[in-house]
Amino acid sequence: MPKGDVETFHENGTWHNHVTGEAGNTGETYRTQAGAAEEGRQIAASREVEHIIKDKDGQVSERNSYGKDPRDVKG
Repeated sequence: MPKGDVETFHENGTWHNHVTGEAGNTGETYRTQAGAAEEGRQIAASREVEHIIKDKDGQVSERNSYGKDPRDVKG
């Protein structure tokens, strides 16, 4: 299974999820960020990758790692 990160983002009035490195969006479109983020979390956890949630302006508002973090980060 590809190991691309999952992005939750807003486009054309709806929220979507996309796996980097793959064509198209995954799953459904959502009216709320919360609905799309929940699906994005599930996809990221099953793939053991990072989940990046962006706000309506495209700025990263949250990042969560569900996989093996390659860096040795304390904290």
